[in-house]
Amino acid sequence: MRNIVFGTDYYPEHWPRERWETDARMMREMGLDVVRMAEFSWAKMEPALGEFHFEWLDEAIAVLAKEGIVAVLGTPTAAPPAWICERDPEIEPMDENGQRLHFGGRHHDCQSNAAYREHCRRIVTAMAEHFKDNPNVVGWQIDNELGNSHDGLCFCPSCEARFREWLRARYGDIDSLNRAWGTAFWSQQYASFEQIHAPRRTVTGRNPSQALDWKRFTSDLVCDFSAFQVEILRRVTPDKFITHNMMGFAEKVDYRKLSEQYDFASHDQYPGGFFRPGEPDPAMGGAALDYIRSLKKAPFWLMEQQSAITGWQVLGRTPRPGQLGLWAAQTVAHGADTIVFFRWRSCAMGTEQYWHGILPHNGVPGRYHAELSAFIRRFKPLMEKTRGSMPRPETALLFSYDEAWAMGIQPHHPDLRYTGHLLTYYRALQKAHVPVDFVSAEEDYAGYRLLVAPLMYLMTPDLAARLRSFAEQGGTLVIDMRFGVKDGSNLAHTDVPLPGLAAEMCGMEITEFDCLRYGPVAVSWGSETYEGRLWADLIELKGAEALASYASEFYAGTPCVTRNRCGKGWVYYVGTEMDEPFADRLIAEAAASAGVAPLPFRMEGLECTLRQGDQGEFLFLLNHTDEAVSLPAEEGWRSALPDQGDVIPPYGAFVYTRA
Repeated sequence: MRNIVFGTDYYPEHWPRERWETDARMMREMGLDVVRMAEFSWAKMEPALGEFHFEWLDEAIAVLAKEGIVAVLGTPTAAPPAWICERDPEIEPMDENGQRLHFGGRHHDCQSNAAYREHCRRIVTAMAEHFKDNPNVVGWQIDNELGNSHDGLCFCPSCEARFREWLRARYGDIDSLNRAWGTAFWSQQYASFEQIHAPRRTVTGRNPSQALDWKRFTSDLVCDFSAFQVEILRRVTPDKFITHNMMGFAEKVDYRKLSEQYDFASHDQYPGGFFRPGEPDPAMGGAALDYIRSLKKAPFWLMEQQSAITGWQVLGRTPRPGQLGLWAAQTVAHGADTIVFFRWRSCAMGTEQYWHGILPHNGVPGRYHAELSAFIRRFKPLMEKTRGSMPRPETALLFSYDEAWAMGIQPHHPDLRYTGHLLTYYRALQKAHVPVDFVSAEEDYAGYRLLVAPLMYLMTPDLAARLRSFAEQGGTLVIDMRFGVKDGSNLAHTDVPLPGLAAEMCGMEITEFDCLRYGPVAVSWGSETYEGRLWADLIELKGAEALASYASEFYAGTPCVTRNRCGKGWVYYVGTEMDEPFADRLIAEAAASAGVAPLPFRMEGLECTLRQGDQGEFLFLLNHTDEAVSLPAEEGWRSALPDQGDVIPPYGAFVYTRA
């Protein structure tokens, strides 16, 4: 496949035919190589059952090809047309209150519905057959942001029937399910699988074990929905790649399972999204990119990179001068080989009229176009060299969908969020210039020196044994509050004191705990005082040493952070959610214990990442602030980009390579 570096998301059906050549020429002049198209074009491609019209798309692809631009086509299954919903109204999804959600948005579909699957099979097969020999169609995107748009997926009778099949396969018989779900509580026993329904809205409370299995089921259903499309495309168009645009830490679908189907992972990144509170968060952005890279331990595509101000009913902030290039540089720094900017031109119609593109509504280039054009000219030669290169972290953060789902069902503290808690550690690692991979609960942790496993609320004997083995063989393990409270079925462990299966390797026990509903607790570590938030485990030492202790509340003077020798390694336990200075201290201690070295040529206040490959090492320095930063001379490194001096400007990105 040709080297594809930059692209844009393009919707030719939104614009007059006479504009297409102008767009294609402007894209080529800007340095774009690829467009993504058609992921929301089902009604135009099939306006009636079996009546296919691909001629407009053929023409658009040909116009772009004349300018040297290739296409990735999206299967349009995220937006079934009105005639399908009218013909088969049962394909419209049902919410937890039993109400149908109707046509007029997107993802107005039940992905388990047999009739809808047949409609999808027909359009995907027709597209595959039509474009299989077109050399200018290089790949496919399955659907669009699977799992987006409706929180609980669908609670309709079709999904309930599929849920029962899933439960039969998982438990075998109804007695096993009753034990796993703890249905003796509130007289919830089932006599047969037929009595089980989707966890719709109840009078009060829900069975947390049923709710967790529903999350697992709906994730598997989405994976299955993708897989049946992938099978068609692999069979008909084996020479074209297949990917999907994922959404970082979105918790609807297990992206590790989903990504197994694809040739590479893709991601949508909006640091300045209108849906995000406050200023853009470099840690959130970096973590999402590292997570997507970690799915396949390989470089990825950025299928939707923010190119302008975002908005639906309300708008986000206008990106400051330099931020668009900085955000794109961050994606490259964390492992992206291709960046596709969303979108080419601001749309004049529909929900996303204020989700602006490279071009404004009038199609006349402005600041966004100028900044991104300059970024592409500056970075394209570099990305020819960084292609295929990867960061090589010695530190891993464990991210588990089961943990995220279980904590979402019972968050304990109203403000406790699984991903937000995990970012406490990521942010400290980023500030310390320690690169990170994300790993799952099922992976092998060999090769890492430091493993951080936050909020491991559900714990199985197998996972506990592998975590212990990691430490015993010389690794440094960091775990924290609520470790090992429940088993894999979301039932509380009753045979061991907290932290459950980790008590022995931690060298301590938790005798009580305090949900900090009325404010933080003070924590003393040496001469410094920090804040513990949301939760406090009360710890009794059983061989471990206390590194930090509570300094307020009735448990003042008792341990908060402990360390215990475990074989050749160490196990740290943190009994609270840390404020930033506290987390910085903990990570500095744990990284030193593990022998993890920070990146070279680092500067406080700058994000620093390193990609390594056949063409060398590439060190990225990213300034996410509105102030210029002076850089000291550093032997052994030379500029990898033009116009780099000894001062990195506000929202600037510098790259260095080994001299």
